[in-house]
Order: sequence, then C-alpha cells, then structure tokens
Amino acid sequence: MIEHRKKFYLILLFFIFTSSYGDTHNEPSIKLEGVENGKTYTSPIELNFIVKNMKVRNAGVNEENSGHHHLLINLDELPDMTKPLPMTEGIMHFGKAQESTSLELEPGKYTIQLLFADYSHTPHKIPLITEKVTFFIK
Repeated sequence: MIEHRKKFYLILLFFIFTSSYGDTHNEPSIKLEGVENGKTYTSPIELNFIVKNMKVRNAGVNEENSGHHHLLINLDELPDMTKPLPMTEGIMHFGKAQESTSLELEPGKYTIQLLFADYSHTPHKIPLITEKVTFFIK
C-alpha cells in the first residue's frame, strides 16, 4: 500500500512539474526595462527591449514570428492596431532591429509603452504590448 502511495505521489509531482512548463512558456512576450512606474529619473534614460519567442528583424523583413519594436510616448489612445503604425512624434520606430535605446527627455511627466510589430509596422493579430509606465524626468 505504501509503495502504491509513493508511486501515486511521484506521478502527481511529475504531472504538476511538467504541466507548469506547458505552452505558456512558448508564447511570445515583450518587456520594457529601464523605467518603473512612479519613479523619477535624470535624462538620458537607458531602455532595453526584451522579446521572448519572437525574432527581432529589420523593418521590411517578412519572416514568420518576427518584427521590431516601437515605443509609444505620451499617447492618450492606442493607434489603430490593424494598420501600419504611423511615424509620429509619439511613436518611435526601431526598424533596424534595435533592442535598446537612450532617450534624451526634457523635465516632465511621461508615459511609455513598448509595442512589437511585424515587417510592415503592423501590430500582430494578438498585439505584443506592455502596460503603460508613467515616470518623471527631473
């Protein structure tokens, strides 16, 4: 009886362990590093763009599961996520596959989001976008 119980618990532990490493670990994700909500910084700020389970490629390179980064700065509303992102003051394109940047900013309050889009600057069907981060430059 004790042997059966040991086997049962070993199988249960194995199942729990392996199921925790399921498909969610293969899903694409992005992360913006370098600023935190509510904090104050001096300019310039150094930002790192982290992407998992997607390839970072130059704009114009049409390859499956790939794209490049865009930084949304002080936007009240998101752009149309079904069309190519426009080149505006509030949308910075990193079409040369950059994975970091240094931003020189005037003193004030800023909100930024990182958005990963395809070769044509169009967000993916399931957009890869970070939460807004609000910070201050002194």
